[in-house]
Parts: sequence; C-alpha cells; structure tokens
Amino acid sequence: MKNALIPLALAVILAAGCRPYIEPVLRDGQRIPPQGEQAVEQARVEIGAERELMAAEAGDLRAAALAACSGERCDALARGEVALGMTEVEVLGATRSTEWAWDRRGGGGRVVLTGRLDAPAPRDAVGEIAFVSLDGGQVRNITYRESHGFRTVSTPADATRAGVAAARAEALIREGDELAAFGDFTAALDRYDRADVIRPNDPETTFRIATSLDKMLRPYEAAIRYRLFLHQLEIERIEARGRAAGYMADAIAQARQRLIIIERQ
Repeated sequence: MKNALIPLALAVILAAGCRPYIEPVLRDGQRIPPQGEQAVEQARVEIGAERELMAAEAGDLRAAALAACSGERCDALARGEVALGMTEVEVLGATRSTEWAWDRRGGGGRVVLTGRLDAPAPRDAVGEIAFVSLDGGQVRNITYRESHGFRTVSTPADATRAGVAAARAEALIREGDELAAFGDFTAALDRYDRADVIRPNDPETTFRIATSLDKMLRPYEAAIRYRLFLHQLEIERIEARGRAAGYMADAIAQARQRLIIIERQ
C-alpha cells in the first residue's frame, strides 16, 4: 500500500512545480517592497537628470541663436516667437526646444519640422506649433494648432493681429457653413456671430447671419441684417465682375427679395 502511494505523491509534487509563478498583488494599506521604492526613486532621478540636460541643451541653442541673429529675427527670438526667415537653430531657440522635440524630414534645402507625437508639443509665445517649413535654410511658413483648427503664417501680414483675426474668423465661418449645411442654424449662427465680433463689417458674414436668422423664423432681426448687408456693400458703387462679384450679385438679389417678403408679412 505504501509503495502504491509513492507515485501518486510524486505526481502531486511535480504538478505543483509546473504551476506558473504569479506576481503578488498589493492590497490596500500594503507598501511597495524596499527594492520597488528604490527602483521608482531611481527612475525619478534619471528623468529629472534627463530634463535638466535637455533644458541646458535648449539654453545653449538659444544662446547660440541670439549670438548669430540680427534685426527683426532677433527681436522675435527675444520674445520667444518663431518668425519668417529664421534659421533652424533660431526656431529651436524661439521654442526653447532641442532636436529631440521634432521629427525632421526633407532634403535639398527644403525641410519640414513637425512636433513629435511622443513628446510635448513645441510652443512659442503665440501658441502650439504643428509644423514649420524651411526652404533654403529659412522659415517660409509656420502652422499653428488652434482651437478652431490650423492657422498658417506665410506672409508678414498673417502674423499681425489683423491677420490672426482674419484667420480665426475664416475658421469660424467654415465651421458655421458646415453646421448650416446640416440644418443646425442655431449653432451656425453662433459661429457667424463670433466671426462678426472678430472681423466686423464683413458683408459675407452679415449675409450669413441674415440667412440664418431668416431660416430660424426671426424675420425682424433678419431684415435688419439684410439691410446692413446691402449698406455694407454700397451697391451703387459696385461693378459686378468675376466669380466673386457673381456670388455677391446673387446674394444682393436674395437679400432684396427676402426684404420685400418680410416687409409684406
């Protein structure tokens, strides 16, 4: 009988030895073993040292850029703002970043710097930068990532307050047009109103506001906006030419027709 139990005992022992090892799970109130705390602290120290090294490298690049820049580029660099005509080193200096923060592609004098997905997005004094295009070693355009989409600076006028306002207004108009196409005139009117605040006295925006109010069955407000649209255009001085003028001619005709209908109601 004893001899018969020996193989069974061996089988149980072998089966127990073949079980996979399961890592212990910490329960509430338990502490990480000392070796785990040491690993966490070591990782924290290494990350801190890496950040300090990158900050020092970014500082060196900025100092080198300031030493070599001149004129308006130097002023922009001092403000921490990427500007047209800057070199790649000056871009790094203005954004206080290093090459590690960017993906670089291109060649033959044309280079595109794009913020890396696994790193904090590069920023300058204006905002978050999506990418920068250089041609011949100089910045030709800067594309910012903004709440209403992307905004590209490719001329000095684009970088002015008026240029920024115009770009934001255009983005709001596009968003309003998309909402209007789906029949959401309340949301579309919100976008048009915001565009009108940023860029006032624009006939096309006024016409969009008028038609939205008209379709929302708010005739009194729509009539005021139709009249304002006609006034802004100064119709008697406009000569209808080209495609844009053709669009305006249709808008003028529609505004006049709607005014007649609204006033007869």
